[in-house]
Order: sequence, then structure tokens, then C-alpha cells
Amino acid sequence: MPSQDNLWEIPASGAARFSWEYDDGRDRLLALYQKGKDKQWDAVTRIDWDIEVDPYDPLGVPDQNMTVYGTPYWDKMSERNKREMRRAYASWQFSQFLHGEQGAMVCAARIVESAPDLDAKFYSATQTMDEARHAEIYSRFLREKVGMTYPINDSLQALLGDTLRDSRWDMPYLGMQVLIEGLALAAFGMLRDTTDKPLPKQILAYVMQDEARHVAFGRMALRDHYKQLSDAELREREEFVIEGCYLMRDRLRGAEVLEDFGIPRQEAEELSERSEYLQLFRKLLFSRIVPCVKDIGLWGERLQRAYVDMGVLEMGDSDLDLLMAQDEEIAEKLDAERFAEEETARAAEVEEAIALGAQD
Repeated sequence: MPSQDNLWEIPASGAARFSWEYDDGRDRLLALYQKGKDKQWDAVTRIDWDIEVDPYDPLGVPDQNMTVYGTPYWDKMSERNKREMRRAYASWQFSQFLHGEQGAMVCAARIVESAPDLDAKFYSATQTMDEARHAEIYSRFLREKVGMTYPINDSLQALLGDTLRDSRWDMPYLGMQVLIEGLALAAFGMLRDTTDKPLPKQILAYVMQDEARHVAFGRMALRDHYKQLSDAELREREEFVIEGCYLMRDRLRGAEVLEDFGIPRQEAEELSERSEYLQLFRKLLFSRIVPCVKDIGLWGERLQRAYVDMGVLEMGDSDLDLLMAQDEEIAEKLDAERFAEEETARAAEVEEAIALGAQD
């Protein structure tokens, strides 16, 4: 049984809604629901878990990406400590992915409960299964390949708590589908395109293929709903987005990893602030969020000013559909390459067996 420290309880709020309207619903959401059913997959068989992983370099990303690289702290480290730090950073990143995926699973289940429309409930049921699979994958990677897990980041936990405590049925969509999923997609994409390790590349590509559908679902559902809200109601949701974006930009930096290596918190924050890699990441962090927020109709003056302050306003014009299509294509291409290699290896085994048989 887990200890009390490993449990986090959030009192449920809001209504559970049933819909007795069993008509065809919205064609777009039902098409997405069908796609969600068609695209279900098994993490045990689709991912090649037999691939060996060096726990001290599990992601294969350049050392330059680490906050302390090029500082006196890095220069004074032994090679053993550098290996431990590579492991710790990878563990921290994938641990936050894991915690976020569990949060997404709970939020998707909450949407099944609270959404007023049956077509939204149908799709959210498939997403709940997707998120369970993602949590399973990240947990297994950390447990079997890295061997260590970090607690949830305080700011991620705060955003997740705010999302789940709100009694309005659309807030799990907004907090999870737009903000947390948008953040995750940006982080997944940076690692997917940077790592030279086949196992994390598989994991990230296949998870992103699912997430592309999830963001599309959130956009459809919220766009329809927000057309019906008053200006005051839209401003309340814009305030939630602004606070959430600042929270993620300023706090999700991995400073707790540096603290574990003896660097004081304040200095760890300052090193993070100066890190060129984290500056790039903070900008790319919003590549999925800003165009989605604009698309669903949250684009008031104060929100735009906040995005100007963050230096990301121009991302509102990004082609989100193109980004999502690319995520799906990358996963499908990876599958095609892997299965082609397996077929080639199988054919070679058959030829070898035939040749051996002929010799006998």
C-alpha cells in the first residue's frame, strides 16, 4: 500500500452530467472518436523494450543542453558526477512527463463525467485510455531503463490542481488539453528531434501521435463552447491561461536537479535564467499553446499583451494543423522503417536456414 506521502487528493467539484440525446452528434468529434478507436495500440508490443539503454546517458542529448554546462560547477565535476547529472536530468524530464500523463488521464476521465455532450464523452473515453498507456510507458522507461524517478514539480502540480478544482466543465479542457498538453508536445518534440537513442525516440514519437488527436479534440470542443460565452466569462478564462503560461515559463526548469548536486536554489534559478538552451525551450514551449489559444477564441487585449511580454505573440499565426500532421507522419514513418528492418532481418534468417538445409 502506498504511503500517505505518495497520495494527492483533490476534492471533486462540479456536476456529473448525463445526456439522453443519443443522436449522431457533431460529425467532426465523432470522426475523431472513430480515429481514436482505430489508433489504439499496445505499449508492450509496439515499443521495442529489448533495446538497451545506458542509464547514465538515456536520452543522448548534448551536454550543452544542461544548465550547468560551461560553468565552474561543470568544470569541477568528476566524470562520475557528470554521468550522474545526465541521468538525473533525464529522470527529471521523463518524471514530469509521467506525472503530467497521469494528470491527463484524470482530467480526461473528469471530462467524461462533466462534459454535457455525448460525443465529447465518447472521445474523452478513448483519450483516458491513451493517457493510461502513456503513463504506463513513461513509468516503465524510468523504472527499467533509468532506475530513478523525481517527484512532480511544484508548479506543474499547482497548475494541475487549479485545473481539477475548478467546477466549470470546460476547465479540464483548457488546463489540460491546451496548456499542459501543449507544453508536453513542445517538450516531447524537442527531445524527439534531438535524441539519437532509438527507444526514447520511439516512445516520444508514438505518444505525440496520440497527443495530436487530443489537442484537436480540445480545440473543437472549446471553440464551439467559447462562442457562447460573455466577454466577462472569456476574460476569466484568459486570466487562467495567462497565469498558467507564466507559471510554466518561469518554474519548469529543473532547478531541483541542480539542488541535488549541491547548488543553492537561488543560484540554480539564476543559472537556469541564463541558459541558452532553456531560453530556446521557453520560446518553443509556446509553439503549440499560442496558436491553440487563438484558435479557440481566447485572444483578448490583456492576453495578447502577456504574449508580447513573453516574446511569443507571433506564434499565434503558426499552422497548428500542419504541426499535428507532422507528428502523425513522423510516427508512421518510424513504424515503416522499423517494420522494414524487421522484414529484411527475417528474410535473411530464412535464406540462411535454406542455405544450411541445402548443405545438409
